[in-house]
Amino acid sequence: MMADRFCLNGQEVLEPMLYRGCGLDGIYLLNGYSIEEHDGEEHVSISDVDGLHQAIGRHLIVHRKGLSPKEIKFLRNTMGITQAEMAARLGNNSQSVARWEKGECEIPGTSEKLLRAVFLASLLRQEDLVALRELLQSKLGALDYRDQTHAPPAQFEFFDKWEETLAAA
Repeated sequence: MMADRFCLNGQEVLEPMLYRGCGLDGIYLLNGYSIEEHDGEEHVSISDVDGLHQAIGRHLIVHRKGLSPKEIKFLRNTMGITQAEMAARLGNNSQSVARWEKGECEIPGTSEKLLRAVFLASLLRQEDLVALRELLQSKLGALDYRDQTHAPPAQFEFFDKWEETLAAA
């Protein structure tokens, strides 16, 4: 795995390196790595592997139309959770998650969308996650799902941007 070096604006840089350490295809590193030789063998050192995996995960959830089995497993591993923990977060069972990761069946669309949201939430700082959780709980808790006949009208005003305003009672 000899990295080729070339000049760019008079500076020697490494050629983009295919990153195999994540288990995915088509992931290249432009920088943030070094190649060192020890005992006649080349070893690659990656700066901030966790940060790299989070960046790869963000790319997957934003740019991939349908997640592949390898990508589903990568996202789960990047979050540092087991198949059972992922299943619980997605409202499924661990056998389903195992089948998705093996490619034995496709992940249902609703589970895939929820996986994307769960991964994004895993990137939030703890205090931001707590605030988001509290906001969602208060908003969802205030909804009365049984009585949809007397829903108040939704009103919006435009200032610098559109904003919802409270309807008069």
